[in-house]
Amino acid sequence: MTSKPSISFAKPGTPKKGSIVVFSADDGGLSDAARANDPAKALDRAFPVADFNGKFGGVVEVLAPEGTTVDRLVAIGTGKTTALDEYAWLKLGGVVAAQLRKATEMAVILDIPGVKVDGAAAAGVAAGILLRSYNFDKYKTKKDNGDGKDDDKKPAKITIHCADPAAAKKAFADAEAVVGGVLLARDLVNEPANILGPVEFATQAKELEKLGVKVEILTEKEMKKLGMGSLLGVAQGSVRPPRLAVMQWNGGKAKDKPVAFVGKGVVFDSGGVSIKPAAGMEDMKGDMGGAAAVTGLMHALAARKAKANVVGIIGLVENMVDGNAQRPGDIVTSMSGQTIEVLNTDAEGRLVLADALWYCNQRFEPKFMVNLATLTGAIMVALGQSHAGLFSNNDELAERLTASGTATQEKLWRMPLGSEYDKLIDSKNADMKNIGGRYGGSITAAQFLQRFVKETPWAHLDIAGTAMGSPSNEINQSWGSGYGVRLLDRLVRDHYEG
Repeated sequence: MTSKPSISFAKPGTPKKGSIVVFSADDGGLSDAARANDPAKALDRAFPVADFNGKFGGVVEVLAPEGTTVDRLVAIGTGKTTALDEYAWLKLGGVVAAQLRKATEMAVILDIPGVKVDGAAAAGVAAGILLRSYNFDKYKTKKDNGDGKDDDKKPAKITIHCADPAAAKKAFADAEAVVGGVLLARDLVNEPANILGPVEFATQAKELEKLGVKVEILTEKEMKKLGMGSLLGVAQGSVRPPRLAVMQWNGGKAKDKPVAFVGKGVVFDSGGVSIKPAAGMEDMKGDMGGAAAVTGLMHALAARKAKANVVGIIGLVENMVDGNAQRPGDIVTSMSGQTIEVLNTDAEGRLVLADALWYCNQRFEPKFMVNLATLTGAIMVALGQSHAGLFSNNDELAERLTASGTATQEKLWRMPLGSEYDKLIDSKNADMKNIGGRYGGSITAAQFLQRFVKETPWAHLDIAGTAMGSPSNEINQSWGSGYGVRLLDRLVRDHYEG
């Protein structure tokens, strides 16, 4: 991957080389610190020519500005200063990163009239720079910078000039830990399926031990002994064996019950015997977006030393077409003892999660469980790609998740559950079937999962529209978005740390 920029913090100054970024609000203009870096008032002349009025994300660039020795002077609009919230600082960092181009040195003068830019705001800008700078070019033998030439540019050095560099540096330590989790999740989703199988994914999870996470990897033999017939049925058509990764971060009090996160990790989904159409099947390398988010979350929590006990469990399988693959009409027995009639082998994620959720609940007795899965196309029909679907049996947990989604702008929309939907997955031949018909597909999938959580507070996040192929924005230009890491880190931070 492209090397990420190095970021440092300093008091406001007047750098003599490289590129300089300043900010202009549409209700305040340039600050004195910004004007000190534009002695010839080049920006004052450029603003009307470029029709620049300080609108959020607007950019004006002056090359070789008069009266200075710097290469470029860039002004970025902040919009109304009253709207500069947590997510706005993150987005401004993304806009800054977009201006890097070939620059190897950049100074960001983070000073805005009428705004107290505290350490958290400066750290947010820095985090936004790192998130936007991500580029999955691991498999390109030549790094093309747009001019057809091989680009071996060194990582950019960015200095953020702000009022309190010490506070910014302290806040950035936490922010960088979370960014690291997001980028890990993006890497996992972007990896091709021939490289990242269940065993390789489990190895990536095992790497978290370097951060102090306890990691156990259950093999096919151990899962058979536990009776995980639902998960194993999905895996039986692939030559690549399944794995269940169990990650524990014990940063809270010893006697406190953990909170738990469970992820669907279908490293490639052909649909099995109920095979998918060929068009777009390559995107099914991202059908492990839920497992990627859980792994990224565990990285974030451990890297920032979260004061909480957290369990992350990911079920890792490949769903393939093979002479040994399970057939439509097969009946499998889950770890819970409940039987499932598999009417469609492409409704496989819920079969993986059924055993993972039951195992998690039985072994750890958590305060709550949240599972994440790229589960249904139906959720994209309902919500598009701006919200993930939220299903829950607990109002408090649902409200906290929604609030965390609003704060991070990894947004959720609560969807219904109910007995009228539940009966749609009753089966004549087994305890349940794995599909419920044409209508309400995301809801019947959630109803299926609810049968494996007992009375434990639980939420299911259907992230099919947000984890992969989601629209580009100021902080993400990647096919794999890393959705869920910032959301769930915020949930833990706000409500479950001692």
